[in-house]
Amino acid sequence: MKGKLFFIMLFLFGVVYSQQIVTGKITDDNDINLGSVTVVNVSTDKKVYSNSLGEFSIEASRNDELRFVRPGYERVSKRVFADGVNSQIFITMVRIPEEIEEVEVKKLSGDLTKDSRMVAKVDKGEIVQQAVGLPQPITKMRERPAEVKKVLLPILLGNLDVQGAYDLISGKARRQKRQYKFDDLQDHILWVRKRVEDDYFTSAGIPAERISEFIEFSFTVKPQTRTYVKAKNLSGVLLKLEDTIPAFLERLKTIKS
Repeated sequence: MKGKLFFIMLFLFGVVYSQQIVTGKITDDNDINLGSVTVVNVSTDKKVYSNSLGEFSIEASRNDELRFVRPGYERVSKRVFADGVNSQIFITMVRIPEEIEEVEVKKLSGDLTKDSRMVAKVDKGEIVQQAVGLPQPITKMRERPAEVKKVLLPILLGNLDVQGAYDLISGKARRQKRQYKFDDLQDHILWVRKRVEDDYFTSAGIPAERISEFIEFSFTVKPQTRTYVKAKNLSGVLLKLEDTIPAFLERLKTIKS
């Protein structure tokens, strides 16, 4: 029994991935460089952003999945196949077609309660849903990742969960958890982007290409911001976003200097 447990623990905690530096360039389908693209190593949760020339550099191992995300563009995934330093990856992102509506320029008054109503985008589908009493969308169906304690305990009792052990040893459970965390973050950022006009951010001095980065920054600095997103409380979200604007602008000055 001790030998079996040692063997499993050895596989669970003894896998070490050799890292390499992967670099590349990101453009759109018109061959224009794309900056502020979020580049995520799904296997390690390491995250970087492309610069104004569309260039990026990130640590990765062979067969790691890199994901490229930018609002308004289709997501792109790419696996790392080559070993060695400075493996080059070239990514082309395609813009998602969207219907352009008539834009009405509104002057902000400085009153958060009033301005939050002005900058909020109207979700017509949500209004109809509330009016006719349609049921809320079903939450995402997700496979529950295997957990160490729920796999090891049956082993100690003489039962082996083969699938659970494989998921832990292969790293599948870890990747699932990171993937779910990443997907939820992107969904919450998108929730804010869909409901708040870009002018609300740019008028405060935040570059348009860094709006998503700012929202994610607010989630980190003010975790309650995300709590308000989950509660679909737009006024609360805007209140917390405004609290973090000065800190983010200072951060941008530090990056530029």
